[in-house]
Amino acid sequence: MNPDLQPPAQGALAAAVQWLEGTLVGSVATTVAVIAVSCVGLLMLSGRVDVRRGAQVIFGCFILFGASSIAAGIMHVEAGTDAQTRIERPPLPTVLPTYPQRPVQQTHPTTPYDPYAGAALPSHR
Repeated sequence: MNPDLQPPAQGALAAAVQWLEGTLVGSVATTVAVIAVSCVGLLMLSGRVDVRRGAQVIFGCFILFGASSIAAGIMHVEAGTDAQTRIERPPLPTVLPTYPQRPVQQTHPTTPYDPYAGAALPSHR
């Protein structure tokens, strides 16, 4: 982050939030993520952790380090502020097309089949 582009700090709360952001995305978080991925990788190789749990750890690291990029991308798409990333959507149709309906043929068997008919009655043999 360029300090020239940032607004001046509002006080102790803003400084605390900036410190927390630096800690969560800085060198401490990178070190913890590398250790977590390596430990999970070793546990997966030894068969103590399943693949699903390992994928969750790696996906969590992607979310942690990519959160600012993900949020900025969502805000650009929703606001439409960047002309290069804006997706032009065709207008929605005002009237939905109707399709012809096929006639439904109802066939009734002459004797209805019931696989459980008489199953609860005692047999007299």
